[in-house]
Amino acid sequence: MLRIRKTSPLITGTIILTATGFLSRFIGFFYRIFLSRLFGAEGMGIYQLISPVLALSFALTVAGMQTAISKYVAGETITRDYRSSALHLAAGFALSMSLSLLCMAGIYCQADAIAVHLLMEERTAPLLRIIALSIPMATVHSCINGYFYGIRKTTVPAICQLSEQIVRVGSVYLIYYFCLKQGMVPTISFAVVGLVIGESASMLVSLIAVRAHFDHVVPKNYGALLPRRLSCWTCAGRNLLRLAVPLSLNRVIINFLQSVEAIFIPNRLMLYGCDNAAALSVYGTLTGMSLPLILFPGAITNSICVLLLPIVSEADAADNRHTIRRAVHQSIRYGFLLGIVFTGIFLCLGRFLGNFLYQSELAGNFILVLSFLCPLMYIASTLNSILNGLGKTGLTFLFSMLSLMVRLGFVFLGIPVWGIHGYLWGLLASQAVQTLLCMGAVRKYR
Repeated sequence: MLRIRKTSPLITGTIILTATGFLSRFIGFFYRIFLSRLFGAEGMGIYQLISPVLALSFALTVAGMQTAISKYVAGETITRDYRSSALHLAAGFALSMSLSLLCMAGIYCQADAIAVHLLMEERTAPLLRIIALSIPMATVHSCINGYFYGIRKTTVPAICQLSEQIVRVGSVYLIYYFCLKQGMVPTISFAVVGLVIGESASMLVSLIAVRAHFDHVVPKNYGALLPRRLSCWTCAGRNLLRLAVPLSLNRVIINFLQSVEAIFIPNRLMLYGCDNAAALSVYGTLTGMSLPLILFPGAITNSICVLLLPIVSEADAADNRHTIRRAVHQSIRYGFLLGIVFTGIFLCLGRFLGNFLYQSELAGNFILVLSFLCPLMYIASTLNSILNGLGKTGLTFLFSMLSLMVRLGFVFLGIPVWGIHGYLWGLLASQAVQTLLCMGAVRKYR
């Protein structure tokens, strides 16, 4: 009975998140094919350049707070203390929203400076102004998703993810269709507008869901949920910040290094001998076409990782080494088997998929090399989640940093000598380093 009770939320939640993740990635996958054929490899490169700014803003404003909210509302399913849950959700939302509004204003007002001096591509400036509007919307649904992850109701985050993807893709297609009707030439800005529209849809779904949830548990009595004393809000805010600040700092540092990596790949390619257009085309082919296909099967392990953390955390608190050992064994075994299967698929079909899906021989060549990432990625992601559940967040941060430093070394030293293949080898080397470090960290449970 104990085993069933512990594992059923993991199994049910994993099925929900995996199914939704696959459907969402399936839609996004063909959406990227549509964008690549509409705007070309260079357009995809420009589009991908704004991703580091969005990732960095998410890390700064809400990434740590989402996890903190999950932790402090997790006991609601047992204690039925909806007052404490609502307080922590509201306090976390207020703190994150304040940061997100500042971040939005900063990016919007300084878009030209960011485009020229940081992204080194002035054509990204209008895209940054548009994407800045999505930051507060992402904050709303991220905080609410953190609440529902905490009480293990994964259906709401899954629906938010799916609605965001469907509305984003649908809106871009409608804008494209309207442009054709009016004889206008579509630009990559329309894809960024679609991203903002998708975020707004996800925000609305999450707001409706959280209101329905509290309507059910405390019908028409919202005033009873939130205390009026300032001391209660201060205490809740202090609790959240104590966990959110270290997590956010870790995410900001990692995302900053990832941003440096993404920004300097085209720059290093120009040192290798490519002109600006060719460098952006190669970068767009790699990050906008080949990598999303390689990452597509990761929906399975990503879903497991989200729900594996609280299970391992609970087992660690109860000193249940058997459950932890079993989680480690199965993560390595099934991650390796799943990785080998998809490595074989991509090796056999890589060139065909590149030509058939993207009409790009270069994308097919990238897929062949990147296929060897699969076993390493799947093992490392689940072991990272286990280490976080064991409270070893410092180790996971260190391992991510070391992995990133290896990649950056190949970006700055390898690409000017070997071109983009220098970066591909860097991806393989860095992922191997992270996987081996994770396996070493859990060796006492093997």
